[in-house]
Amino acid sequence: MADILTSRFNPGIPRLLYGTAWKEGDTASLDETAIRAGFRGIDTAGQPKHYDESGVGAAVAACLREGAASNGGLTRAELYLQTKFTPLAAQDPVRTPYDPAAPLAQQVRQSFEASLRNLQTKYLDGLLLHAPLAAAAQTLRVWQAMEALVDSGGVRQLGISNCYRLEQLRDLRDAVRVKPALLQNRFYADTGYDREIRAFCRQEGIVYQSFWTLTANPHILAHRTVAAIASKYRRTPAQILFRYLTHVDVVPLTGTRSAAHMREDLSIFEFQLSEPDREAIEALLGGR
Repeated sequence: MADILTSRFNPGIPRLLYGTAWKEGDTASLDETAIRAGFRGIDTAGQPKHYDESGVGAAVAACLREGAASNGGLTRAELYLQTKFTPLAAQDPVRTPYDPAAPLAQQVRQSFEASLRNLQTKYLDGLLLHAPLAAAAQTLRVWQAMEALVDSGGVRQLGISNCYRLEQLRDLRDAVRVKPALLQNRFYADTGYDREIRAFCRQEGIVYQSFWTLTANPHILAHRTVAAIASKYRRTPAQILFRYLTHVDVVPLTGTRSAAHMREDLSIFEFQLSEPDREAIEALLGGR
C-alpha cells in the first residue's frame, strides 16, 4: 500500500479517502468492505445528522480485531482516521454531540470526546473544523480549542472544510499557532475548482481534499476528451479523473457503496497519466 500514501506534503495521509457521509445504517458494513479492499483513510464527522461515527468505529474495531487475530495484520497505526467538529448551525438539534449552551471551547472538547468514544480510538489523525463560523473571532476560538487537543496528544493535525475564500484561509493560517494541514472542499465548477486556493495549498504544504468529486462533475466524466483518455488506458472516466487529481496533489474522497468501484478507485495507482493527457484534463477544469 506504499503507493497510496502521499509523499509531497504529508506522508501520513492516504492519497484517496473513503467518505462516510449519508451511509446511515450501512456505515459499518460499507466501511469494513472499504478497509478490507485496501482503503487506509476514513473521513467522518461529529454530525449525527449526516454521519454515523459509531458505525465507522465498529468497522475499524472489527478490522483491527481481525488484524490482531491474524498476527501481523492491520494495526491502528496503519489507519488514518479524520473527523470534524461541526458548529451548532449545521447540527440536528435533537442529536447534537455536545451541549449547545456550552462555550465554544467546551463544545469542541465534548465533540472530540464523543468522537473518540464513537471511533473506539485513543487519538485522531486529523480533526477538521467542518466550516468557518459566522464571525472570524468565533472561528479563531474554535481553532484555539482544537489546538489544545493537539497539545494534549489527542489529535495529530488540524484542518478546515468548506472554506472557499482564499483570504479567509490565509487569514486563518496567519492567526493561528498550529497551522492548517488540511483543507477539504467541494470540487466543482462554481468555485472554479478552487484553482487559487489549491495553488496556495501547494505553496503552504496544505493537503487539499476534494469531495463531491464525481457527483458534481458529470459533464467532465461524460466529456469526449475524458472518454478518449479512459479508452486509451482501459479505465473508467471516474478512474481517470481521480488519477489526474492525485497527480496534482489533490486527495479525493470517494463514497461509493460498490465493492467493485472501491477496487477500481484503489487501482488508479497502477498507472500514470502522460503529461499531455494531464494537460487535456486540466484544460477541461479551466487550467490549474
